[in-house]
Amino acid sequence: MGSNANALLKSLIVGLLLAGIYAVTRTVNLTELPIFTDEAIYIRWSQIGSRDASWRFISLTDGKQPLYTWIAMILLRFIADPLFAGRLVSVGAGFASLAAVWLVSFEFFHSRKISFLASAIYLFSPFTLMYDRLALYDSLVSAFYLWSLYFAVLLVRTVRLDFALILGMVLGGGILNKTSGFLSLYLLPTTLMLFDWKSPQREVRFIKWLLLACVSAVLSAMIYGVLRLSPFFHIIGQKDNVFVYTLGEWFAHPNAGYVGNLRGMIDWISGYLTVPIFISSLVPLFILRHKFLEKILLYCWWCLPFFALALFAKVLYPRFILFMTMPLIILAAYTLKIFIDYFKKTVFSFTMITLIFFPSIRASYYIIMSPVYAPIPLADRGQLIDDWPSGWGVKEVTNFILNQSRRVKVSVYTEGTFGLLPYSLEIYLIDKPGIEIIGLWPVGGDMPENMQEDAFNHPTYLVLNYSQSPPDGWPTQKIAEYIKGRNPGAKLQLFQIMPVESPNI
Repeated sequence: MGSNANALLKSLIVGLLLAGIYAVTRTVNLTELPIFTDEAIYIRWSQIGSRDASWRFISLTDGKQPLYTWIAMILLRFIADPLFAGRLVSVGAGFASLAAVWLVSFEFFHSRKISFLASAIYLFSPFTLMYDRLALYDSLVSAFYLWSLYFAVLLVRTVRLDFALILGMVLGGGILNKTSGFLSLYLLPTTLMLFDWKSPQREVRFIKWLLLACVSAVLSAMIYGVLRLSPFFHIIGQKDNVFVYTLGEWFAHPNAGYVGNLRGMIDWISGYLTVPIFISSLVPLFILRHKFLEKILLYCWWCLPFFALALFAKVLYPRFILFMTMPLIILAAYTLKIFIDYFKKTVFSFTMITLIFFPSIRASYYIIMSPVYAPIPLADRGQLIDDWPSGWGVKEVTNFILNQSRRVKVSVYTEGTFGLLPYSLEIYLIDKPGIEIIGLWPVGGDMPENMQEDAFNHPTYLVLNYSQSPPDGWPTQKIAEYIKGRNPGAKLQLFQIMPVESPNI
C-alpha cells in the first residue's frame, strides 16, 4: 500500500512539473512571432461573431467549421490583446492533447514511464510547440484526434454506453472544428483489433459494440447538424475540394502528386518531430511481439490518414499532418522506455537520451526566444516568418496609426480586402475613434478619388504587403518598411498619401 502511495505521489509531482513546463513553454513570448494571414482571418471572424450573434457562423462563409472561432469569441470578451486571445485557444487545446497523450499511452501500454516519456516528447516537440502557440485550428484538431482514439479504445474494450456517448460528443466536436475530424470516425473500425475475440460472449459483445458505435456516429452527426442552421453550410464542401481531389478528379489523374506529396510530408515529419524522435517512432516495427495489436493500431492511426492525404491532396501545409503524428509520439516513447530499461541508469543511457532530445529542445528554444532563427521546415518559414503571409511590421504600423489618430482623423488604405490586410489592422483598430480602414484590391492604375479626397482633408496612409512600391503616379512618401524575417525581398511598407490639389467634389 505504501509503495503504491509513493508511486502515485511521484507521478503527481512529475505530472505537475510537466504541466508547469507546458505553461511556461506555451505562454512565454506568446506574441513574439507576429500574426500571419490565417491567424488574422480567424481572429477577425471571432471578433465579429463575438459582437454580433447573427455572425456566429461567419467562418462558414469561407468553408471553415466554426468551433475554434466560437471558443475564441469567448476569450476575446475577457482578453484585451486579440492575438494573445486567439493563440490562447491553441494553448488550451495543446494542454488537452498533453493530457490525452498521457492517457492514451497508459491505456495502450499500462506504463507510467511510457506515459511520462510521451508527455515529455510532446512537451518539447517543435511541431506541437509551434502550433500550440498559433491562433489556428490545428492544435484543437490534434486534441480531438487523441481523445477520440482514447474513448474509441475504451469503448471497444468495455462495450459501455457511457463511453459511446462521450465518444460521440468528442467526434462531434472534432468534425465541428475541421473536416479532418471525420477521419476519427472513419478509423473507428480499426479499434476492433483490441476487441476481446476470445470471449465466449464475443458475438453478443460485438453486436453491442456495433450498436454503440452507431450511437456514437449518430450523436456526432447530430452535433455536426448544427451547422445546417447556416445558409453557408454548403460552402464547406466547396472549400474541401480546393485542398483535396474528388474521386472523379483522382480517377482522371491517379497518383498525380502522390510522390511529391509523400516526399514533402516525410520531410516535414522528420524536420518537425526531429530525426531522432521520428526514427524512434519506427523502431517498434521491429519489436512487435510485445503489445503487438496496440502498436499496429497506433501505426494505423498514423499511416492510414497520412498516405490517404498524400494520395488525394491538392494543397498541403505542414499543419495538415500535425494530428497524424500524435501516435508516433507515443511509439517513440515506447522505444525510449525499452532503451532506458535495457541500459539502466548509466552514463551511456543518460547521454543517448540527451542526444535524442537535444534537437527538439534546441528548436523549441528558438521558437520561443528567437523565432526568426527557428529551424523549422521551409514551407512554414515562408508562411510564418519570411514571406508575404507573415505579419512583421503590423504591430508597428498599428501603433503608428493609433498615435496619429489621437490628434486627427486618419484613413488607412490597405493592399488587400481579405487576409493579413486589412484584418490584422482591423482587429486592433476597428473600434478606435477617428480611424477609417479601407481595403483595396488590386492596387494599381489611377488613384481612387476617395483616396485623393481623404488625403486632402486629413492624414491618409497606404500599407503595402505584396507590391514593393506604390503604383506610378501616386503621390506618396515612405514612412517605414519592415523586412519579413530574414528575407529582404519581402516587406510590409507604410506610405503617406500626399495631397496634391483640392479634389473636385
